[in-house]
Amino acid sequence: MTTTLAPAAAPTGRGPWQLARAELRRRTSVKISFAVVALFVVMAAAAPLLSRLGGWSPEEFDKTAVDPYLGGQPLGTLGGISADHWLGVEPVTGRDLFARIVHGAQVSLLIAFAATAIVVVAGTAAGIAAGYFGGRTDAVLSRLMDLTMSFPSLIFMIAMMSVAKDVNRIALMTAVIGLFGWPGIARVVRGQTLSLKHREYVDAARVNGSGSWRILTRDILPGVAGPVIAYTTLIIPGMIATEAALSYLGVGVRPPTPSWGQMIAESVAFYDTDPMYFVIPSACLFLTVLAFTLLGDALRDILDPRGSRS
Repeated sequence: MTTTLAPAAAPTGRGPWQLARAELRRRTSVKISFAVVALFVVMAAAAPLLSRLGGWSPEEFDKTAVDPYLGGQPLGTLGGISADHWLGVEPVTGRDLFARIVHGAQVSLLIAFAATAIVVVAGTAAGIAAGYFGGRTDAVLSRLMDLTMSFPSLIFMIAMMSVAKDVNRIALMTAVIGLFGWPGIARVVRGQTLSLKHREYVDAARVNGSGSWRILTRDILPGVAGPVIAYTTLIIPGMIATEAALSYLGVGVRPPTPSWGQMIAESVAFYDTDPMYFVIPSACLFLTVLAFTLLGDALRDILDPRGSRS
């Protein structure tokens, strides 16, 4: 008697993006980092609503929350934390710290995300063009990358922000920070493009009569998307830190617009008498940068494993 075996079911294929999502869900550090990032993004997006919910605007003074006989120190424990002021108040002014923290998150993340968008778009376009077209295009763009990367960017940022007076500070900071960030991602994309442009499917598209624009958008760009996404997540914390550093030095966002770096700079004078004024914005900045860094490291390990080993 012959036994007929039923054909085995074909395993369901899983693409690289499905595998990446599964790997990200498996890592506890990624889940925690994503939760922290989501918390601060929601906080920034809902800053006006949250400040109204707390009952105070970021520029509103509350003189009853500070002691004028003790140099304007907050009344109560832990920097004046109470049912009226959820994270306490600023010394001297009595401004609500919760309202300034959420609006500071809005400013910091807006500048970081906008500058990152400029960096990613400019860097990806330059990297793909340099890697795909080669020749004179590659030479010109590569020398421009080298020139930009060798420029003392922090000194230039400080100088530009110092001399600019009656301008939109947020827009200027976004443009200046984005101006010096694109060569890093351009180098990554250029290397990826050089390895992709001679693949069989790219040669087949070229033989079939596809133009350069179609090949770049349909074949090359999807191939570099993984490293670009990983690199994007990694440069966001650097953008946040740069904005905070410029505001800390007094050349970034100007009062009364709140910023985490500005609040940390102002809190230095009170770290002995009111440490919470220093701890709260510092903790927010630290947690945001750490969460984005851990998330970016995980994405790089999964989406660009060769780059993470280099």
